[in-house]
Amino acid sequence: MPTHNKLIRNLIPSIIASTGKSSTTRILNEAEYAAELRAKLREEADEYFATSSDADALEELADMIEVIRALAVTHGADPDTLEQIRAEKAAKRGGFDERIYLIDVHES
Repeated sequence: MPTHNKLIRNLIPSIIASTGKSSTTRILNEAEYAAELRAKLREEADEYFATSSDADALEELADMIEVIRALAVTHGADPDTLEQIRAEKAAKRGGFDERIYLIDVHES
């Protein structure tokens, strides 16, 4: 019987049950939840870096967005507020779509 000890998506226990298996779960307290979301983001990032196709990369990026949205809530914001912060930052500092790579900065 494999032991996982990790945060999972809400429907995973039902999916496991639909295969005729059972699982043991528990509900995390707020501090544990925040810590496990951080660990989950790292896990999803590692999985993203290990991908070898665009389709797999997009799946992992979608997972990361889901975790980031949940993390925003642990920091007292909803996903819309997070998006507003992102948009404001992009308006002030730009995005990354122009592919600018900074090499160095010189004193005038």
